[in-house]
Amino acid sequence: MSVQQGTAHRPWVDRLLSVSGWLVFAFLYLPIAILVIYSFSNNRIVGIWGGFTWRWYDRMIHNPEMMGALWNSAKVALISTIFATVLGTMAGIALDRYRKWLGKQAFDVIMYLPVIIPEVTMGAMLLIWFTQVLPISLSIWTIVLGHIAFSTSFVAIIVRARLANLDDSLEEAAMDLYANRWTTFRRVTLPLIMPGVMGGALLALTLSLDDVIITEFVQGPGASLLPVYVFGLIKKQVTPEINAVSTLMLAVSMVLVFISLGFQARSKSGGSNKEA
Repeated sequence: MSVQQGTAHRPWVDRLLSVSGWLVFAFLYLPIAILVIYSFSNNRIVGIWGGFTWRWYDRMIHNPEMMGALWNSAKVALISTIFATVLGTMAGIALDRYRKWLGKQAFDVIMYLPVIIPEVTMGAMLLIWFTQVLPISLSIWTIVLGHIAFSTSFVAIIVRARLANLDDSLEEAAMDLYANRWTTFRRVTLPLIMPGVMGGALLALTLSLDDVIITEFVQGPGASLLPVYVFGLIKKQVTPEINAVSTLMLAVSMVLVFISLGFQARSKSGGSNKEA
């Protein structure tokens, strides 16, 4: 009787779940869609449609301060992602493959600190480190070092999760065929964990492009990044030009997501071909 009642009420449950799912999607993405739509509005007042125009994108392109901040963001994100990916991959392999070495537990705890501590605390720590301990002048390179400091942990966590699902017998088989550790890593381990490495790299790139708080602490004169620049403009007035640059950043983020999905699809197809 209870089974029949559950079956009878099943369509209502499905509809309720469907409606709640669409409400969640609307809550998350409807504001983003509105921002994109009004970035093409010909009215200077945000929220009032004034006809379709590319004017704000043209003004964005011809704004030297905004383009300079965009170039700084791209440069910092690219450099910090490269170093964070290399260091994070090395840290993830060390934590997963080498379980008995002096200081491993302390290193494991320290690796998770940038993920769990507030960004304000992280930014203040980096500011004190750069200005009082080293000391060095704040510049675009201190921003790069700061982004490497918090991005490396995210890469290490993702790579470590990928290694946890890796079959150790594949590496052992390579060594049985007289491959040394470097050859085994380059020909076996690295291709297998490459989706995790690329996923960590894309996450580090996205975090660098979006970061405001830590960048605000460690930036120097003339080294403003795009998120900080936009945040400063919002304090004065929200204009369609801000909507345009935000739409551009959204498009870049979507491209990165599609690239990540492409790497995952290639990984799955490659695995299925090997099994076949």
